Amino acid sequence: MAIDTTDTLPDALDTPRLSTRDKLVLFVLCAAQFMVALDFSVLNVALPVLGTDLGMSRSALQWAVTAFALPSGGFLLLFGRVGDLFGRRRLFLAGLALFGAASVLATLAWDPASFLTGRALQGLGAAAIVPTGMSLLTTTFPEGPARDRALGISGTLLSLGFTVGMVAGGTLTDTFGWRSTMGLLSLFALIVLPLAPGLLPESRTPDRPRLDVPGAVTVTGALLALIYALSTAADHGFGRVDVVITLVAGLLLLAAFVTVESRTAQPLVSLPMLRRRTVAWGNLGGLVTFSMMSTVVFVLTLYLQEVLHLSAFETGLVFGVQGVLSAVAGVYAPRVIGRYGPRRTLVGSLVGQGALIAALLGLGTGHWSVWLATAAVSLASMCHLGAIISYGITVTSGVPDEEQGLATGLVTSTQQVGITVGIPLLGVLATTSPDLLTGVHTVLALDAVLVLAAAVLVAVGLRVRSGAVETQPLGAR
Repeated sequence: MAIDTTDTLPDALDTPRLSTRDKLVLFVLCAAQFMVALDFSVLNVALPVLGTDLGMSRSALQWAVTAFALPSGGFLLLFGRVGDLFGRRRLFLAGLALFGAASVLATLAWDPASFLTGRALQGLGAAAIVPTGMSLLTTTFPEGPARDRALGISGTLLSLGFTVGMVAGGTLTDTFGWRSTMGLLSLFALIVLPLAPGLLPESRTPDRPRLDVPGAVTVTGALLALIYALSTAADHGFGRVDVVITLVAGLLLLAAFVTVESRTAQPLVSLPMLRRRTVAWGNLGGLVTFSMMSTVVFVLTLYLQEVLHLSAFETGLVFGVQGVLSAVAGVYAPRVIGRYGPRRTLVGSLVGQGALIAALLGLGTGHWSVWLATAAVSLASMCHLGAIISYGITVTSGVPDEEQGLATGLVTSTQQVGITVGIPLLGVLATTSPDLLTGVHTVLALDAVLVLAAAVLVAVGLRVRSGAVETQPLGAR
């Protein structure tokens, strides 16, 4: 039986020393991931000002987010596989160049059409950057402590980027205007792009198999339809005709994709890989930790500003504390994983996240609740970061280099879908409740139950007799 050696107990507390070149490679890859994570949130608080400046109606403002989310999530699996076949470094550089140019276009936008075009091209660039950047990381750093440390840093910056974006977005908008939020992304691309060609090695699968076009079409169409449906439902509910049509279409295309992959000699997604315990249950843990934590951040933003009447700046400070503690968790998470293994760390992190979300049910209308909210969400985010890093290690461990793009494409697709799905499924219960505080409590209770239930399922799903993570297919004995 093949087992994941990262779940044994080696001398894992020996922190690997990285060479100067390794540090530079890690800087380039993590800076690019941070830039994309920043883009998910930096624009949110600027939307009302942006709408007034460009003449966009309130209903049209959702497209500032959806125009980015559609291509960034829809093309992840396809671009991850294209990078495997034709060169990850090449596609990573192309994605960086496209993202930077699109950010310039969004910064200089003169009407809604030009701005949304820039956002869509940013999303397309992000879809190339994220899976190729992750697979470059996992193929550059060998499996074991070095990769665990690299994934720890990457996961920290991914989480931190989302939080920093919320704080920086309001500060930049108040000081320099909404265009500065897009200009910041252009600056990141300008810093990273010149460094990348001389540092990153090219990598691809050696045999250059044919691209699975039917699989690419069906899975990309499915992801585009599902992300559109869920993003639109977050603002308008599930009763709209276009939401229902695209949701059904997405599910049908997803079923067609599974059928295509089962009959294709060289599939885009290997179904035996999806039957690996580490891939199946690891991605479930990742999906739940991302979707449920994004929902908590969403409803707490509403609670702090509309129930406790904190300003946008004060709300940003609460999430600033969360970001600092997440960074601290990123430093120590690889050591915890080294001692206890990714399976135990993933399960323990989910339990901690769920318990601390449950503690938020004590929130009330008194200003003491600010301290409870700050402490609980910050500690929950530390557990959340542990889950992010450990699930990434769990899913990619034991996967050969030629399939790393596929494995990391699944990891990043889980991240994107998780960030997208939580708010429309649960957050709408808070926004449509007659009493916001009651709605927030309802969302937090469901959120905590789902995270704790996922912890139980992942613990059972990843259990093997030796206590290590099994990497054989689910049906293997």
